[in-house]
Parts: sequence; C-alpha cells; structure tokens
Amino acid sequence: MILWFTIAQIIIAVAAGVFCVVAGLIGRRPSDFSVGALALVEALLVVQVVVAIIAPLAGNPPTGDLLEYWVYLVSAVLLPVGAVLWALMERSRWSTVILGVAALAIAIMLWRMQVIWTIQIA
Repeated sequence: MILWFTIAQIIIAVAAGVFCVVAGLIGRRPSDFSVGALALVEALLVVQVVVAIIAPLAGNPPTGDLLEYWVYLVSAVLLPVGAVLWALMERSRWSTVILGVAALAIAIMLWRMQVIWTIQIA
C-alpha cells in the first residue's frame, strides 16, 4: 500500500476520533461535523478496498497474511457504519464518544494493515 495515503488516513481518523471523544466528554451530542468526520474516514476506507483489489493485479502483492489483512479491512469498513447508525439512533453525548473510539480503533487497524501489506514483522 502507499505509505503516504495510509498515514493521511491515520491522521484523519485520529483527528476525527479526538474531536468526537472531546465533544462527547464535554456533553455535546453527535453533530453533523462529527458524523461527517467518520463518513470521511469511511470514504477513505472504500478507496483502500479498491486499492487492495487492484494492487495485487498491478504486481504489488501483500507480504503478510492476506486473510488477516482482509479481516482488518472489512472490520474497519463496518465499524464506522455501525458507530454512525448507533449515534444517529441514540443521539446522546456517549454516542459521540463511541464515534471517537471507533475512529481511533480504525487508525490502529490501518497501521496494522500497512505493516501486513509492506513490512510483515514476525
């Protein structure tokens, strides 16, 4: 995978996560901005899915376990959808915190996916 794209994804996911957690802890309900931040993370994950399908065809196969990579990727794609749906139904300040935690978890999964794709460390 392209390192700069993954780093950009991680920065956006961490920024969205920190924003949502702080907003939730100060008592704010999910705003359009917090839901939109996670929607941006989801859009970047969809791009990641397309790249993960095309990259092996272009001669850039993963160096690590492909099953582990796809489990992380599918989990990362489903996590924001579930968090946003729950936040929109719940509309409490804690649902904003959950949005943030989901974004931070995605940032960790993205880094692990990068490691699996490029520099698999035992």
